[in-house]
Amino acid sequence: MWGPTVATLTEILVIRGLVSPETLEQAGSRGDDATIRSLLESGTVSETQVATARAVRANLSTVELLDYPVDPIALSLVPAAMCRRYEVLPIAREHGKLVLAMVDPENLFALDDVTAVTGMTIEPRVVSRPDLAQAHATHLRADGEMTDLTTALEEESVTAAELSGAASQFEAADDDVPIVRFVNLLISQAIEDQASDIHIEPGETEMQVRYRIDGVLHRMQTAPKAIQNGVISRLKVMAEIDIAERRRPQDGRISVVHLDRTIDLRVATLPTVWGEKIVMRILDDSNNALDIRDLHIQDRNLEVFQKAYSKPHGMILVTGPTGSGKSTTLYTTLRAVARPEINVITVEDPVEYMMPGISQVQVNPKAGLTFATALRAILRSDPDVVLLGEIRDHETAQIAIEASLTGHLVLSTLHTNDAPSAITRLTEMGIEPFLVGSAIDCVVAQRLARKLCERCKEQYTPSVNDLLPLRFGLFAGQAVAPIYRPVGCSSCSSTGYRGRVALHEVMPVTEEIERLAVERSSSLAIAKTAVDQGMTTLREDGWAKVKLGLTSIEEVLRVAV
Repeated sequence: MWGPTVATLTEILVIRGLVSPETLEQAGSRGDDATIRSLLESGTVSETQVATARAVRANLSTVELLDYPVDPIALSLVPAAMCRRYEVLPIAREHGKLVLAMVDPENLFALDDVTAVTGMTIEPRVVSRPDLAQAHATHLRADGEMTDLTTALEEESVTAAELSGAASQFEAADDDVPIVRFVNLLISQAIEDQASDIHIEPGETEMQVRYRIDGVLHRMQTAPKAIQNGVISRLKVMAEIDIAERRRPQDGRISVVHLDRTIDLRVATLPTVWGEKIVMRILDDSNNALDIRDLHIQDRNLEVFQKAYSKPHGMILVTGPTGSGKSTTLYTTLRAVARPEINVITVEDPVEYMMPGISQVQVNPKAGLTFATALRAILRSDPDVVLLGEIRDHETAQIAIEASLTGHLVLSTLHTNDAPSAITRLTEMGIEPFLVGSAIDCVVAQRLARKLCERCKEQYTPSVNDLLPLRFGLFAGQAVAPIYRPVGCSSCSSTGYRGRVALHEVMPVTEEIERLAVERSSSLAIAKTAVDQGMTTLREDGWAKVKLGLTSIEEVLRVAV
């Protein structure tokens, strides 16, 4: 019934006019699957077009899952692991048959195994791979299984005294051990939800799990107090930190494999009155493989920024609070400047993303390797470009400034509220003002705002009176262009937002600003001069991105003062 026809997928794409015979000939004769992969990677065809071709080939219909009312009973018939392994999802029961969304309807192993598990006749429908991945993230959540495991763990829980002598239970790599399974589900669900952090927080009567998604914490799971020590001990074993030490903070690192990708987690423990709190930062390399234009920097800002990092020497500072995307911007800039003919060295605490072709140094204060000592050693290693994770003190700032004045391009971060404040902050650290003005070429202040969901965002026209107090760049009597606001759908978990977009304030250090630095002028005076010279403030950049439909007024007000 769903047997393949004679035509191959590539032939169907040609017949439907989606691929020219010349393009197909250039792709070469490497087999149908290899050719399809090549066409997808080059952007010649989309996943949706390939799914349509698969449906035509198998004489089946396609299905869009994002708004499909998936039958929970049908969903429960096939294990989540099998759905992910075979790229399928049971979505309905019709006339005694199981409707199965499939990426590849000709996968006989998948059809046979699902038939064996359910005992039902299968009715395949074809779905594109991105749609299925989104549906998996929405419907195959680990919450239910974690709740079941929580109940089982509570029934067989042991006391804190027994835990200290039973470390082997938490060192087990067997996924069938309940505590191991619970922790694995906790981590995999956070990665599926594209969370940036996992918070495991002990309380008086229960343990709470929260995920930070798009910069906002969401309560995901609660567990009985009885399993708290087991979960914490398992995570400490995975992070290779002292399982018996509960009185002082510790740091570690975990590597996990999720859907054939290796993802690192930075682990930090913190003793609290109710037990140790654990925060895990998810370091996903896929977010780091960006082009400079993927940062959504406006044309004027991009021109100033590119001019600064294209110079062979000088200093570029990226400022903002923790979690504002400074590291992503620095790594993306590093990717733009790194070439085989130059020597790039970084000193970080910790090294968040591994980049091929550059030398990365992890600071180790216990061994005497601080930012300052590492930076001195780096400057004896003939670098062309130096990335300094953070300027924290006078000594580090002094060495970085001197390095930028002696022929090196130095990239670093600083904690300030806006770009002009970076000048005064370095002066407050004890750096001579004339050195600050001479060394710094550009300062970028950055914030992250949640991005409107493309599927459900709604267009509307606000009134001028509502916008004028917000300094929206309007004048009384001026017509207001339509903008967008969040609504909420299944694709964005009903939040109205999916992903984040950066707001930027890019300030080049001109002669006038250098003179103000030497005169020890206030950050307000520096900011006024920068704006007069064309600098776009964080809020103005936010309004520009509201007008482009990337984010909402509420988000800009939340992150930009």
